[in-house]
Amino acid sequence: MRRQLSADEKGRILAAVAAAEARTQVHVAVSIVPASDRYLLYPLVWAAVAALVAGGALAFARPHLALGEGFAIEAIVFVALSFLLDWWPLRLLLVPRYVRDWHAQLLAHREFAARVLASHERKGGMLFFVSLGERYAEILADRDTHERVGAARWNRIVADYVDSARGGRVADGIVAAVAACSAVL
Repeated sequence: MRRQLSADEKGRILAAVAAAEARTQVHVAVSIVPASDRYLLYPLVWAAVAALVAGGALAFARPHLALGEGFAIEAIVFVALSFLLDWWPLRLLLVPRYVRDWHAQLLAHREFAARVLASHERKGGMLFFVSLGERYAEILADRDTHERVGAARWNRIVADYVDSARGGRVADGIVAAVAACSAVL
């Protein structure tokens, strides 16, 4: 997972958002989260499955092994794998892609509701959402703004951001995406 953004990068993003809002008639919001969920259950489930498989393999390989010894080996496998698989990069690898995308999309919609729809200004708005852990980005806009711009343009902006992020330029990609959103608004 990419490191957190530096203070300089955050400042550049805030400046880009301020410039975009000054240039347009809509509320522009950016939400960057380290991850959309903690996925705490996945290391435990995978460790339990591995311990059961190890116990079954041990029962076939050594049928005369005492039940207590077999249980102890399963417990050691479970505990060791639980700790190992709890390491963040491995934990994310255990989660299926569709689950990570689903969690990121849910958080994006909650952020949109909180930052744009609940805004006191009552003008239209859009949110550029980035979840660094899931490597997920999405642009959400209110109905009028979305109809005016169209999904194809939003998707192009997200694709350009993804290309930039793959090159390790996450903050530059976000600044460019905000500027592109401002240009189409």
